[in-house]
Amino acid sequence: MPEATGARAVLRLRNITKRFGPLTANDAITFDLHEGEVIALLGENGAGKTTLMNILFGHYTADEGEIEVFGEPLPPGNPRAALEAGVGMVHQHFTLADNLSVLDNIVLGTVPLWRLRSGRGAARARIDQLSRDFGLSVHPDAKAGALSVGERQRVEILKALYRDARILILDEPTAVLTPQETDDLFATLRKAVALGLSVIFISHKMHEVLAISSRVLVLRHGSLIGEVVTAETDRHQLAHMMVGSEIVAPEVGGAAPGEVLLRLRDVSTLPVGNAVGLRSLSLDLRAGQITGLAGVSGNGQAALADLIAGEAMPETGDLEIAGAGIDTWSPRAALDARIGRIPEDRHRTGTISDFTLSENSVLEAYEKEPFSKRGWFDWAAVDKHTRAIIARYDVRCPGPDARIRLLSGGNMQKLILGRALEADPTIILAVQPVRGLDIGAVTYVQSRLIEARDAGAAVLLISEDLDEILTLADVIHVISEGRLSPAFTRGTKTPAELGVWMAGQGFEEAAGHAA
Repeated sequence: MPEATGARAVLRLRNITKRFGPLTANDAITFDLHEGEVIALLGENGAGKTTLMNILFGHYTADEGEIEVFGEPLPPGNPRAALEAGVGMVHQHFTLADNLSVLDNIVLGTVPLWRLRSGRGAARARIDQLSRDFGLSVHPDAKAGALSVGERQRVEILKALYRDARILILDEPTAVLTPQETDDLFATLRKAVALGLSVIFISHKMHEVLAISSRVLVLRHGSLIGEVVTAETDRHQLAHMMVGSEIVAPEVGGAAPGEVLLRLRDVSTLPVGNAVGLRSLSLDLRAGQITGLAGVSGNGQAALADLIAGEAMPETGDLEIAGAGIDTWSPRAALDARIGRIPEDRHRTGTISDFTLSENSVLEAYEKEPFSKRGWFDWAAVDKHTRAIIARYDVRCPGPDARIRLLSGGNMQKLILGRALEADPTIILAVQPVRGLDIGAVTYVQSRLIEARDAGAAVLLISEDLDEILTLADVIHVISEGRLSPAFTRGTKTPAELGVWMAGQGFEEAAGHAA
């Protein structure tokens, strides 16, 4: 996309500084956003991107500096003022009411409740016009809960445009999209920019930043350390700017698959609420192999992870560990079977926020030696164990006695990774292991998973990031509506071909051929 040379500045940030006690989250950040321009905002976890956006939206008040929108000062600490000035934001996690229609979701909050019915005709006409102008096809009467992930994102963008947003901030907008949906989003953005919309694009995916932005701004440790024209940079330079040192991608190499360590045969599970269950799913996890599971969020990944972690039992079908059938299954039984777990949500299910690093490091092994001996808890052994994890996995922290909630997401994930791998698991369940991590932390976590595979572990990598699956997995399955695709060897399917399976079309075509 061409640089918006000569275009007027629609947003100006001048010397924005924000401190939280001794921590400087933003340090005198200054930049402009021009009309009809896409700028990408890059930075490690904790670099200050989220704080800066919260200041722009009035959720935080800057200690120093000022913001102008279309030449007018933006009152600090006032979210409504930002919206009224024409600033909109689409968050990574959507905020639609599933029981309401698309039209009601878009209009809600823009008019008093008593006027909703009388103004529906005009609202519908405006939504139809915006849909045509920006290529955002979605039916106004469809229930939000019945929409695909890509359609839900279109509604979120329509919500912002309906409120006359002329500056749009997109926070990790492709995290849960198929490749085809990402292409559709980029087509929409290009059309919107051509019509004068200005965009701030926040992403960890280098190829997307290079594909959609005009300029890239890089934050490090709260400071704006660099700005480059996208057409004049590459992934290597951007990665170096983000972390301040060379980033070496992990060497995946070829796998040497061994025996089947975990086998599922025709397993089905019941749906839980709106969550999809498994439908006659069969899967083998082999020693010395990374099996990747790709799919759009909400298609049965959680059910499969819960089953392997011992939090659920099959409704029908069989589960085998190392060739032996399992009659009773629980989280403790899974741990005893040497299944190491890297859970999807490091905050809610991976750690206890007010526990120390030491306490969190033994959450899954506190009853075992060397931490517990003859009914007594050995804190010296726990401390030694925690310090070893901190050293081996480069956990940057004040020390073993610090509360884990004080750590960045990347360092918290490193502790969870160390906890799982130091237990010497034969099967590793890695669910979204690098979600939300910067490139340095991503590289570290991925290299450790490869090392575990090469040491003989069977790794199940569940990720919504197709690039991660394509890079790490030796064999790839796609899950859609609880169904599992055949196994595809790495390198035999393009992202677009996997996207067809992710959207469910591959299953339909396979069923048609079988018939």
